[in-house]
Amino acid sequence: MTNELGMRERKKLRTRNALIQGALRLFHDKGFDETTVAEIAATADISTRTFFSYFESKDDIVFYDERARLARSLELLTGRRPGEPPADLLRRVLSDGVLDTDLERAQLIASVPALQARELHLLFDTQRRLAHALHRACPRELDLVDAATAVGALVGAIKMAIAASRGRGDDAEEARKAAERAADIALAGLNSLSGNRAAAPDH
Repeated sequence: MTNELGMRERKKLRTRNALIQGALRLFHDKGFDETTVAEIAATADISTRTFFSYFESKDDIVFYDERARLARSLELLTGRRPGEPPADLLRRVLSDGVLDTDLERAQLIASVPALQARELHLLFDTQRRLAHALHRACPRELDLVDAATAVGALVGAIKMAIAASRGRGDDAEEARKAAERAADIALAGLNSLSGNRAAAPDH
């Protein structure tokens, strides 16, 4: 029975991955609005009805990994190492890849107003939860406003740097380098902020 369940779960995972890859390929080739759920389902050799047991809509496929990435970020923030500066903690979250930006998907989202609106909603909720987690991890160095400012500055800097880089015609590698530089600038500001707070006398 356990073996059978394991095989079933693996098959479901393969089907889910096939839907994701098939959908992203179709979005790239045909366009998001022009791609139908039936076409996406066909890439995984399932019915349209079965598609909805994996995703509520084709929009969900674009953001398929958001929950997992957020959960991993929160896990890393919770596991702060003893004495680890807040900026180093956030850099470790970045280096783990959970805040990496898929540039092709970013371009897709930027081209579809409905996806842009959903991304803004998700981004606000993600930053709010990350800010609370960062504050809980570093209560002596950062109050909640500081933590929210740090997270907003970091995420905003990365996203704006990528948008500016792509807007001037840079390729994906150049855009990634721009994002890394933006992160360095934002984290340098956090080092200054947390250092000042740590040095301030208690009241």
